[in-house]
Amino acid sequence: MGNMPGICWGFQLLILFVHHCYGFYLPGSYMHTYSTKDAIYAKVNSLTSIETELPFSYYSLPYCKPMGGIKKSAENLGELLMGDQIDNSPYRFRMNVNESLYLCTTSPLNEREVKLLKQRTRDLYQVNMILDNLPVMRITKQNGVNIQWTGFPIGYTPPNSNDDYIINHLKFKVLVHEYEGSGVQIIGTGEEGMGVISEADKTKASGFEIVGFEVIPCSVKYDPEVMTKLHMYDNISSVNCPLELDKSQIIREQERISFTYEVEFVKSDIRWPSRWDAYLKMEGSRVHWFSILNSLMVITFLAGIVFVILLRTVRRDLTRYEELDKEAQAQMNEELSGWKLVVGDVFREPNHSKLLCVMIGDGVQIMGMALVTIVFAALGFMSPASRGMLLTGMIILYLFLGIAAGYVAVCLWRVLKGTAEGWRSLSWSVACFFPGIVFVILTALNFILWASKSTGAIPISLYFILLSLWFCISVPLTLLGGYFGIRAEPIQYPVRTNQIPREIPARKYPSWLLVLGAGTLPFGTLFIELFFILSSIWLGRFYYVFGFLLIVLLLLIIVCAEVSVVLTYMHLCVEDWRWWWNAFFASGSVSLYVFLYSINYLVFDLQSLSGPVSAVLYLGYSMIMAVAIMLATGTIGFITSFYFVHYLFSSVKID
Repeated sequence: MGNMPGICWGFQLLILFVHHCYGFYLPGSYMHTYSTKDAIYAKVNSLTSIETELPFSYYSLPYCKPMGGIKKSAENLGELLMGDQIDNSPYRFRMNVNESLYLCTTSPLNEREVKLLKQRTRDLYQVNMILDNLPVMRITKQNGVNIQWTGFPIGYTPPNSNDDYIINHLKFKVLVHEYEGSGVQIIGTGEEGMGVISEADKTKASGFEIVGFEVIPCSVKYDPEVMTKLHMYDNISSVNCPLELDKSQIIREQERISFTYEVEFVKSDIRWPSRWDAYLKMEGSRVHWFSILNSLMVITFLAGIVFVILLRTVRRDLTRYEELDKEAQAQMNEELSGWKLVVGDVFREPNHSKLLCVMIGDGVQIMGMALVTIVFAALGFMSPASRGMLLTGMIILYLFLGIAAGYVAVCLWRVLKGTAEGWRSLSWSVACFFPGIVFVILTALNFILWASKSTGAIPISLYFILLSLWFCISVPLTLLGGYFGIRAEPIQYPVRTNQIPREIPARKYPSWLLVLGAGTLPFGTLFIELFFILSSIWLGRFYYVFGFLLIVLLLLIIVCAEVSVVLTYMHLCVEDWRWWWNAFFASGSVSLYVFLYSINYLVFDLQSLSGPVSAVLYLGYSMIMAVAIMLATGTIGFITSFYFVHYLFSSVKID
């Protein structure tokens, strides 16, 4: 009862807070409202291509620079790791002012600039522009269907031509919604941090919100003699995009390219909270549902097998076994076959037990990170407006879940060894195993990116930040988890282990064949969603169906658990007591199929990907993904099988 006054105070504060708040909007960034003629400057992100997957800085090409010089925007950990480099740009918009403006004219292009522009054009590089945190969208028609793209190309190469033409005139359409302060309080979680519009700010908040940002890119040939007389932001006459190539701006040496743009503001009924809907239109929702129904069928089939094992076979055998007196049991033991015969060996310590403990610890850490991240993303906390938020959140969660990894690994170590000796060494291994693998692969890939002068390369300063996070947060927390593990109540084996191991009967087929086959069932629940995830990573599409992904992840966990239990039971029935690693790889082998599917995706769906550098990058990142999936799914299978075997043999009476 001592806590009641505190609870009452908290409840009153909550009522007071709710009374003053009429509505909330969590996902996305803090809303900006603009008055007529307010200046708004667009930002530019790295140039990207689905052909090379190597991002480059916008100002690596001879584009117009802002008057006050280039200034980088503050970037979070996720943005830096993804290769984003957001800079200011000279593109200025004035709210509700339709205008056509001149930017600049380049000096005559030299050989290096021409070569670079041609190469970037041929590699299908896109300019990624951002206005009020919205990426620019380009709408094209293919076979009578409107297709939306984010960004616009650097240039284009006409069919059957060796000439390249640069995009130097942009026709922007900015969709705006008139906002009148109506007491709606908005909490933002975007790149500007937390922000609240309160009752007192109603008049200040009134104005126009930007709810859409579209572009039509053109190539226009200007007379450089005329254009050089103009100054930045001087008005020019409106331009129609020319269809004739002789009126387009060719890329060649000594050419002087003039950059211009025009902007049109259009009033829209789209409200600010719905402005991302155009980017996140969920295509193929039927395919997602088909994937889930397919998974449910696999789960039902496997659940039926587990039900038969647990309720019919095991229960029947145990009932018969327990009804007999001691003499009859002894006689029956001689005639027994199957899992009952390995009762003295089933809990014998497996080979490479330390490695098993390390992998289980890391698996708990990865699965916990994935589950919590996807739950938060499904609830709308990981908005696409907050670039890099998803990756940053995953890294932070992984660091703090080191406690769970250390705890589980040391608990399992004590079960296998019967002693806590060596727990510090084990905790260090847990903290360094998976991050070490990722670090080695990323360093190798980083040397490739450095050699290519890509913005995707991790800067040295970020390397030190990541190492600091690893050794100053992850390692100590894993050791703390290990310390809690040695103080926890140990799990006791229900049966004693014989001193001499039992001989395992010869089999017609090797056990690894069964283990490999078992991985196909979890992969069956995963592969359709995997296609969408790979498309979002490598083809620059937005992936925001986290609700579906959460369902698929939960189904995957159930399938992995069922597959491992069935396979473990099958191994015990043929008197094979070496079930530990088989239980891990029964569900963990799904990672092999994920990696093979990634190669299939590279060959058949990423045909545009050009050059060995891009392929090596793709395979490197796919390898990291496969190792993470192996550890996470293998851990689910192992833990479920361990408790199944423990339950099974704790039901047997042994003298």
